[in-house]
Amino acid sequence: MKTLPSRLLVITDRHQARHPLEDIAEAVAQAGGRWLLFRDKDLETAARRALAGRLAALAHRHGMHLSVSRDVGVAAEHGASVHLPSQHLEPGRMKAAAVARLALAPGALVGVSAHAPGDIARAAAMGADYVTLSPVFATASKPGYGPALGLPALEQAARAGTAAGVAVLALGGITAANARACLDAGAAGVAVMGEIMRAEDPGGSAAGLLAALASRPD
Repeated sequence: MKTLPSRLLVITDRHQARHPLEDIAEAVAQAGGRWLLFRDKDLETAARRALAGRLAALAHRHGMHLSVSRDVGVAAEHGASVHLPSQHLEPGRMKAAAVARLALAPGALVGVSAHAPGDIARAAAMGADYVTLSPVFATASKPGYGPALGLPALEQAARAGTAAGVAVLALGGITAANARACLDAGAAGVAVMGEIMRAEDPGGSAAGLLAALASRPD
């Protein structure tokens, strides 16, 4: 199993963001955050490439690992990792990770979104390094993804991930109050979007999450 850049993955969403994404990313980095996933896949191509470039420069300044949602070309251009949607877990689409690795820099990560413990074996078969399992708790960010899976499902997924060599990150409704419980259930870390995007003080929110995650030793 590959070592992840951080126990905390911060996912961007400018529609929820209280501040410009670059300001949020800067605040997270200043607070010690070291892994950012640039999502915002609905941006027009040129604007998305330009914003990816600015976030990549910011990440480089702070020693932060950058992942890019879906777009392998943009990820490769900036030496970033890539995160693929759950559709690539479907039969006939599972070669995406191997194709991505041909374009990405050595050591880049390939992640995939998962929505059930049973997805972990398929993620391993496609060659993913990690999955985000969601929604673990009820979430206002993506309410259409069904009922919360809960910690028992996270524990089941984490066991499957350990056996298959795939890290499992808990996503959906994650806060500083429940992040530690996700680690105790076996998750390698947590992924957070709305809790930081909507925060008046995103750096403070990131610091609180990092402190909660650090309270559990490796």
